[in-house]
Formats: sequence, structure tokens, C-alpha cells
Amino acid sequence: MAKALAPSSAACVSTETEISDPFGHGQRAVEFLRALRHPKSRLPGRAFQLDPWQERIVRRIYGPRHPDGSRVVKTVVLLLPRGNRKTSLSASLALLHTFGPERVPGGEVISAASDRKQARIGFEEAIGIIHVTPPLKARMTLQEYRNRITNAKWRTFYEAISCDAGTQHGRTPAFVLADELHAWKKRDLWDVLKSGLVKSQGSLLVVATTAGRGQENIAHDIVDYARKVARGEIHDPATLPILFEADRDCDWTDEAIWHQVNPGLAHGYPDIEGLRQLAREARQRPGDREAFRQLNLNIWLDHSADPFVDMGIYDAGASPVDLEALQGEPCWLGVDLSSNGDLTCVVAAWRDGAEGYIVHPWFFCPKDNLRLRSERDGVPYVTWAERGFIDPTPGNVVDFRHVEQTIRDLCDRFDVREIAFDPHLARNMLNNLLEDGLPAVEMRQGWVTMAPAVKDLERAIIGRRLTHGGHPVLRWNFDNVAVQTDTAGNAMFHKGKSRDRIDGAVACAMAVARAAAGEARSVYESEEWAPEMMVL
Repeated sequence: MAKALAPSSAACVSTETEISDPFGHGQRAVEFLRALRHPKSRLPGRAFQLDPWQERIVRRIYGPRHPDGSRVVKTVVLLLPRGNRKTSLSASLALLHTFGPERVPGGEVISAASDRKQARIGFEEAIGIIHVTPPLKARMTLQEYRNRITNAKWRTFYEAISCDAGTQHGRTPAFVLADELHAWKKRDLWDVLKSGLVKSQGSLLVVATTAGRGQENIAHDIVDYARKVARGEIHDPATLPILFEADRDCDWTDEAIWHQVNPGLAHGYPDIEGLRQLAREARQRPGDREAFRQLNLNIWLDHSADPFVDMGIYDAGASPVDLEALQGEPCWLGVDLSSNGDLTCVVAAWRDGAEGYIVHPWFFCPKDNLRLRSERDGVPYVTWAERGFIDPTPGNVVDFRHVEQTIRDLCDRFDVREIAFDPHLARNMLNNLLEDGLPAVEMRQGWVTMAPAVKDLERAIIGRRLTHGGHPVLRWNFDNVAVQTDTAGNAMFHKGKSRDRIDGAVACAMAVARAAAGEARSVYESEEWAPEMMVL
């Protein structure tokens, strides 16, 4: 079965739920949209097609009001699969704030997208509607070179901008449409527009997007917050979640699920035969299957298209790790040293029962240009550093002296049995540690050593016997891992893309493999089990 629609989402589309509209603002918004025309409409007079599910969304946004008449809803998160006319609905809402009853004198209506091409799609949709709607066309001034439409009478303008358009500071938008937020590679424009909205009383933010991949992006943060509001975990009446998404474990071939998450199917869009053809092709091609699940069923996917493990199973090991309780316990370290701008990672592993493991990472990266590195990799390095998940070392490369000192500190703190290095970049550090009597060993990252290590790690994760504490950088590294398999079925890690970082996953595999080869009793073993171990 597909995931049931969240309560707030169901209220938007269910005809059984009454929507408050004490001042009639919901009704007048609907009437404005019904008066529009659309160049591709097949209805009489090219009338804009506002189907019941869309109408109820509009009423739910604009109807509910505070006693003073101000709108309750200030942020809308619309998660909708491809082909459900999200662009048309979004463009009509932008026109509602530019020419319709929601306009304000001198108001800025902004449509923002990931790049200029995507920004232009929504803008051209709005132009098409205006050209076939005479009252709007008579009041429109078009500036193509600026992607701007102006309502001269009210000095209101609608402008399409993109994340790659440079600075947008100084904006005071009354309405912002964040289009396909899942494709935004950095959050600079988001922060500027979000902060600008608070300058204008009664402003509205609409996030309209399909599902994305990975969790290290602004879209996942916003959608996940909306999910918590929908589930009642967060009380926020100003946020309206409209989330059409299937459960990641659903039967993606079940057409009943298609209809549940594609509200337009009941009205002829997207094309059901087209979906069936995509599904037939997806049965034979894994890449097409993942695209179908993401774009047509709105299932938020892992970052890697060929993942090492299901990240939902990996997340089962997010229970907190108590490092204080592990002090003095036998411990194995895996070290993956970086070249230039990559991450360096030290992972400690402790045995937890017969086949279980507890791991904790320490990440290092160059401190110089940390924000630029964040933009390059599309992850919040700055935030991670502020929260202590990454240790930035001075300079534009990782300071190996600092890493070595951290390893020495870990040896003082824990009962470290081995420190496993790939000798490629670690020769000096390895020799330094050996000279001081610390248990440094070589573990080359070739098929002979790493394939068994990957198997040990995979067995622990799938068996839900790996506890990692939910460390966000380590999770990102695992989410980036793709699997390369040889003719004998042995698996090795590799990056899905050149900019992906998997250093933490590699170090984790090294540490777990060395722990698997060692013999130690876990601090978490029960007292009932300990005597048996003594007898053996």
C-alpha cells in the first residue's frame, strides 16, 4: 500500500472536509483562477482547468484567516509527482498575486528555480496564460530580457530568477514560488528570499517540487519539516503540507498507488498509458525504475543510483553511541587519508556481541574556502563544522599532524588494538606511530583486502547490527557509495560521481573488518551472556 496522505494533505483534496473561509478570500481566489484562460486548454473558451483537488488546495491556502483577516498559511510545501500540472497551478498563483485580488501595490512576485532554463519554464507558462486572457493582456508590460511581467496600474511585477543569477539581496517579495527545490544545489538564494519575505506583511512562500535524492540538501530539510507538521509532531498552522508521496517500500508497479499519489490521473493527466510504458521499461532497467519511483511516485531516493545498502536499513542503527561507556574497551581504528580537498576520516569500531559493531567517526577537512567547498559538494560543511561533526584544519589541505594527534588521543582514551592505514598516503604517519609503539598496520585498499571488509560491513548493516549514532557526515558518505562487483561477485566501493565523498564509509569498512578479525568482549554484552563466554 502507498503511504496514506498526511492529515493536512488529505484535508486539501478530500471533499468531505469543510475549509474555513470567513472573509471569502478562498472563494475570490478560485473565481480569479476560473476566469483565466490557458493556451492548451480543451475546455470551452480555453478555460483554465481547475480540477476539484486543485481548487481545494487554493481554498485551503487562501480561505483560513485569523480574526484580524490576515492569512493563516504563510508557507505551502507542495510535493507533487511529475505530470500533475504543477507548473500551471504555480503560474496561476503567481498571476493571482500579480494581477488578481491577492496583489499588493508595488508587490514583488518572484518565481525562483535552480537555473535559467528551469526559471524560464514557469515564466513562459504565465505568459501563455496572459496572452489568451484579454483582461490580463491589456494590463501587462512584458520585459523579456529581464524575465519580468509588470502590472503598471498597481506597480506589481512578476519576475523569474534562478540560483545562478548572482546576488538577489534587497528583495522584498510578497510572493515567492520556489520551483523544483530538489534541484537547487546551494541554499544562498533560498536564504535571501526567505529573509526577504518577512519584510512584507501577508507574504506567501510556495514550494512546488517533485521528490529528490539524498538528505544533504535544502529540499529534503523543507519537505521533512512539512512531514512532521503533517504528522502532528510539530505544531505550525502557518505551514501547509500538501504531500503526494508513496512509501519507499511500496509495490511501485501497483496502479492503485499511482492513482493515490497522482491526483491528476482521475482527470486524464498524466497519461496512464505513458506511465504503463515507463513501468514496463523500468522492470528491465534498474536506472529507469529508480527514476520512475522518484519522478512519478515521489519517493525520495538515496543519493547513489546503485546504493551499497538501503539507507532505510542503515538508519536503523542511529541509536546514540555512548563514547564514555566505551572508554577502556577494545577498539579498532580505520583511517582513510585524503589528498587535497577530500575528507579525511578516522573511524573507531568496537565489537557489540557476537556479530555486532559500534562505530564512531572523526572527520577532517581543510578550513580554507570551507563555504566554497560546501557549494561544490552540495552539502552543509559550514553547519557540520559548527556542530562539531567535522574538524576543519588550518590551510587548504588537511593537516595530517592534527589527524595524527587525534589518533594518539584516541589511543590514550580507548584500548586501541589496531590502527589500519592504506599506506598510499600514510607512510610517514604510520612510521611515526610505529616508532612510538602504537599498533599501526597496513591495509591496502585493493580487492584482496577490501572485498572481505565490505562483506563484513554489509552483513552487519543488513543484519541491523551496526550502531553508528546517526552521524550526518558518515551517513552522507554511505549514501554516496556505489558498488562495483567483479566476476566472482566480490563488491568494492566507488564514488557515484566525481564530487561524491565516501571516505567515511571506506574507513568504517576498514575498522569493522579489523574488529571482525579481533577477539574482544563488548561493554554492551549482558551479564547472563558473560559467564558463557568465560567457559568457552
